[in-house]
Amino acid sequence: MTENYEVPVAAPAPEVQEQAAPQKEVRSKPPKMRSGKKMNMISKAVIYAVLAFYALVIIFPFLIVIITSFKTWQDAVASEFSWIPPMGFTFEGYREVFTYKASSDSTLPSLVNGFFNTLLYVLPPTILGLFTSSLSAYAFSKLRFRAKKWLYPLLLGTMMIPGTIMIVPQYVIYDSIGWINTPLPLMIPGMFGAAACVFFMRQFYAGIPDSLIEASKLDGLGYFGIFFRIMVPLSVPALLAQGLLGFIGGYNDYLGPLLYLHEDHLYTLQVALNNIADTFERRSNVVMAASLVALVPMLIVYFFTQKFFISGIVSSGLKE
Repeated sequence: MTENYEVPVAAPAPEVQEQAAPQKEVRSKPPKMRSGKKMNMISKAVIYAVLAFYALVIIFPFLIVIITSFKTWQDAVASEFSWIPPMGFTFEGYREVFTYKASSDSTLPSLVNGFFNTLLYVLPPTILGLFTSSLSAYAFSKLRFRAKKWLYPLLLGTMMIPGTIMIVPQYVIYDSIGWINTPLPLMIPGMFGAAACVFFMRQFYAGIPDSLIEASKLDGLGYFGIFFRIMVPLSVPALLAQGLLGFIGGYNDYLGPLLYLHEDHLYTLQVALNNIADTFERRSNVVMAASLVALVPMLIVYFFTQKFFISGIVSSGLKE
């Protein structure tokens, strides 16, 4: 007789409760931080809006000049300004600019001749004046001499003298030595430098460590060797910035050439531009075209040198 054995049934395994992964608590930013971020965004938006408005105020007159220069003289003198001229755009004003001659003896148009005269009168004093100014700044910043303490304040004091009160004495002096109706009064004085350029370059040179100068002396360099091999290479951005400022000042000078130059073939660009404005007084398109032609060289120069110009101005202003 066989015995029946009951096969034990395994107890069901306890259900494994899946543990949910703990969720990260989302912390809300404090109200102060959110309000500060909003205020920052609002302030930036206001600043950008003001700058955009200011840019439009600056650009708007140039747009009028550009559009007027491409109009016919009838559309240019119309009582109501039109962005799209009824008679269409034309190069009539530019043709007059590049064909107008103040006298029959002139070989070049007045504006072109004035541009070349301006380069001839401005470039030499700009280059030589930059050299003499930087050399003076080097002496005032790194050299020791007895008259240094009172010469530099005296030089800065000349910047406080208005240029208008020196017009008559300068004219009398230049007339007595026979410089009137020659470009010499516009060239020779600028070759001796400018007080403002000396001031800015001295600020830059003051930031160069004196230990570098002493090490150069130990290597056998003299004063001029230190200036040309150490100071000049380190100050190229500042030199370009000051040279550009000097060139712009000479390029835009109108009073000096008007006083000292009396013949048409000697006129600079600004005087030639004024003559064109007087001749074509009732033809605004020609005057606007001449103004744009005179403006383009400065825009090109600034476009290629703006990096050095900005860095030179900033470094010259921060060095002490």
